[in-house]
Amino acid sequence: MAGAIVDLRRGASKPRSLFREMSPETFWLVCWSVGGLIAMSLVPSKRVDRVFPVIPSLCLLLAAQVARISANQEWRERVYRWSAAALLFSILFTGGYVVAKVISGYRGHRDALVTFGHEVRRETQSHHWRCEAIAGSDEGMLLYLERAHFIQPARAVDEWNRGNLDALVVPTEEAPNLMRQLHDAALGGLRSAVRKNGGTEYVLIVH
Repeated sequence: MAGAIVDLRRGASKPRSLFREMSPETFWLVCWSVGGLIAMSLVPSKRVDRVFPVIPSLCLLLAAQVARISANQEWRERVYRWSAAALLFSILFTGGYVVAKVISGYRGHRDALVTFGHEVRRETQSHHWRCEAIAGSDEGMLLYLERAHFIQPARAVDEWNRGNLDALVVPTEEAPNLMRQLHDAALGGLRSAVRKNGGTEYVLIVH
C-alpha cells in the first residue's frame, strides 16, 4: 500500500498520464480490488471471510507496485528495507495471533462438539444403536456425528416410541420436555462441554 501511495504521488501532477502508462494487468488488479471492496461494503453481513476474494488482487497489486518503484535506483534501497520490515512484522503478528487463538480455543473448549460427536459415535457403534440428532444452533453437528440430516422432534418421538430409535442427540434445554414424550428414555451420560463463547450444549438420550 505504501508503494502504491508513493507511485501515485510521483504521478499526481499528471493523472491522465498515470492511467495511460498503467499496464492492463495493473489496471485490472485495481478494478478487482476497488470493485471487491465496494461490493463488500454493500453487503449487510460483515463477516471476515467476505474479504478473502480481494486479498489475492491486493497482494498482486502490491507486488506490481514494488516492482515498478524498485526500478528507480533512488527508491530501490528504501523499498527493500521497508519490505523486509513489513515481512518481519507480518510474521511476528501472524505467529502471535495464531498462538493466541490456539490457547484461547483450548481454554474455551472450542473442540467441545468435536469431542462430543466422537464419543457419541463410539458409544452408538459399540452398542449398535440406531441414533439420530435433533437440530440445535450448530449445523456442524451433522459432520461431528457423521449424519446426513437432522430429524424433526415430532418424527423423533414417533420413531422412538415405535422402537426404531435407540439413541437421540438433542440440545440440552430441549431434553426435559422431549424425555416426557419418549417411552423408557434416560440420559446416556454423554454431554458436550460448556464452551466459553457460548453456543448450544447437547446431551445423549438412550433407552
